[in-house]
Amino acid sequence: MIKLKRTSEGDPLEFEVTICAGNGETRHHVTIARETCERLTMGMYTPERCIEAAFQFLLDREPQESILRRFDIAVISRYFSEFERELPRYLSQS
Repeated sequence: MIKLKRTSEGDPLEFEVTICAGNGETRHHVTIARETCERLTMGMYTPERCIEAAFQFLLDREPQESILRRFDIAVISRYFSEFERELPRYLSQS
């Protein structure tokens, strides 16, 4: 389960993300620029949905313990070149 809490309304937006799974819980501090969110979601989804979809993408590729504790969403593409291409599929999942 992915839990999100927005901690800042500035730009970038800031979130505390908690991942609860059978192997425990991890916490992450994540930022996303409003412009980046708009671009990644084509203006169709909330920042919260964007963050949740990004974490689902990451969890499909690595264990939660391997996800950085602090990062900006834009860095995901440095580690996974397919991120921006695959994200729309994750966004559309309920």
